[in-house]
Amino acid sequence: MPNKTLTVDQVMALLEATAPRIAELTSSLKPAQLHLPSDGDWSAVDVLAHLRACADVWGGCMISIMRGTTTMRAVNPLTWIEKTDYRAQDFARSLRSFAKQRADLLAALRPAPSTDWRRTVTVTGAGAPLRRDALFYGRWMAGHERAHLKQIAKMASALEQER
Repeated sequence: MPNKTLTVDQVMALLEATAPRIAELTSSLKPAQLHLPSDGDWSAVDVLAHLRACADVWGGCMISIMRGTTTMRAVNPLTWIEKTDYRAQDFARSLRSFAKQRADLLAALRPAPSTDWRRTVTVTGAGAPLRRDALFYGRWMAGHERAHLKQIAKMASALEQER
């Protein structure tokens, strides 16, 4: 669940930092290492693919809410990723795409007044209908990405020690 105390400014800062932090954490790894499962069954490529799918879904929710959508159907990022080729993409290419997508999302969110962040939508398709706002999805995405950044840091450290 999202951190309910993060402000809009904190969410924006965390979202802005994700792509550069991934680049920093993986900069010393060779392309082949990025495909090696290092944390459970996931490689750095897998984690990035997962983050991209989550950004597609949750970033899309944020934009839709801010544009005035009143009802949305829930989409699970774990289902959404199956409709993409993210896991098959070269890591550097995938990271560039993620960074571009993130820049576009931030550019759309930056001018939004606080009332847009608090506009609510009814989410259906995942049990009882839920009321959510854009800040909910921003907090969820920011917190989720922080956890995966820690995962990537741990993976990178383990892979660097194997050299």
